[in-house]
Amino acid sequence: MLYILLAVFFSIFCLVFVCLRQIFSRNILIGLRLEKLKRLTPQNSRGIEDELQISFKDRIYKPMLHKASAFTQKYTPLKQREHTEKKLIYAGRPLGWSASEFISVQYATAAVLAIVVYIFASISRATAEVQYLEVVTGFMAGYLLWYNFLRIKTSGRQAAINKGLPDVLDLLTISVEAGLGFDAALQRVIQKSPGPLAQEFAQSLQEMRMGKTRKEALRDLGLRNDVGDLSNFVGAIIQADQLGVSISNVLRTQSEQIRVVRRQKVEEKAMKAPVKMLLPLVLFIFPTIFVVLLGPTVLQIVEAMK
Repeated sequence: MLYILLAVFFSIFCLVFVCLRQIFSRNILIGLRLEKLKRLTPQNSRGIEDELQISFKDRIYKPMLHKASAFTQKYTPLKQREHTEKKLIYAGRPLGWSASEFISVQYATAAVLAIVVYIFASISRATAEVQYLEVVTGFMAGYLLWYNFLRIKTSGRQAAINKGLPDVLDLLTISVEAGLGFDAALQRVIQKSPGPLAQEFAQSLQEMRMGKTRKEALRDLGLRNDVGDLSNFVGAIIQADQLGVSISNVLRTQSEQIRVVRRQKVEEKAMKAPVKMLLPLVLFIFPTIFVVLLGPTVLQIVEAMK
């Protein structure tokens, strides 16, 4: 009887368990899925939140630019990339672009501008020859736009280096004469003199700390800026370092020489000013003076002849 009762109890238990499982199986599956989602949701939502915190430039703009530059690099001649890279270095790499990225943006701007010009030409219903000429002109304008931007940046940066070089050399000379070594004097100049020249000295000092010799670091400083006065200064420092000449005397001589060169350039510009002023005088000022002086006389002559 005991075995029979156990068998009946076990059978009833299994039957009830199967019935309850059939009734609540859907709820059990939903509960398991919810538990799984609860374990995964914090990580996913955290990842989405972190991704949304990244700026639009880092999320979309930079990856697109990187892919475009990789595509452009395959079809751009090596000499063109080297030439563009040199121009970017001279300009101080204003946008942080490599040569391939710059060329990609350049071609993209040219294509967009050509498309815009074509749309306006189509709306104006110009002839096919005029449309072709306008599209070519728009493409060339977009292509040359970034080169002009780079040229303006290069000219401004080189002018800032030329302007700040005498003052920087004075500070460098005073620091060396006060007992500091050349590297320590460079560090003092970097701390006290803002501007592109201080940035270039900081880069050279960093290269020397990373293992470059002073000669190589200073030579690279002159090559990546293409400024005549700075190249002369770098050459004098390298020569003094090789010959064992006192650097303080060389620095003072270079500072005086650069100030003389700057004074000569200012005098040259002053001598050119009258010649440059002649054209505006003839075109704009002299006609106005003639109208003021001869206008009443001409009116009197006209009245007398009536």
